[in-house]
Amino acid sequence: MNKEEIKKILPHREPMLLVDEAEVLDENHAKGQYTIQGSEWFLQGHFPGNPVVPGVVLCEMMAQSCCVLLSDQMAGCTPYFAGLTQVRFKNKVLPGDTLTTECEVTKVKKPFYFAKAKGYVGEKLCVSAEFSFALVKGV
Repeated sequence: MNKEEIKKILPHREPMLLVDEAEVLDENHAKGQYTIQGSEWFLQGHFPGNPVVPGVVLCEMMAQSCCVLLSDQMAGCTPYFAGLTQVRFKNKVLPGDTLTTECEVTKVKKPFYFAKAKGYVGEKLCVSAEFSFALVKGV
């Protein structure tokens, strides 16, 4: 999926849409990609002269990639983070890097969805986490 196709699933819009491309591998697995251009709002003060993608933004990138798996359930719903656990940051993500996310839905107890994800730059693991989110009807 390209960005325009992703916009048909996710309610996020620029500057918070943090997936450039996504691919559903099967009903529980997806991959996503986001290329850090260097001009993003989250790099402006993190850190001046030494820009590094903030960890919370990396977690948001993984969660958005995972949400493309729920396209059938997303109509009329907004995904909200419910929890983050087992978050580990292994390597920096910098301007010019492309973060590739690998996501898996591990459990569903509607309206809650549980997932785990990893983010890579090339072959290098940069971030991993387990998270939960709720799909809430309405705006």
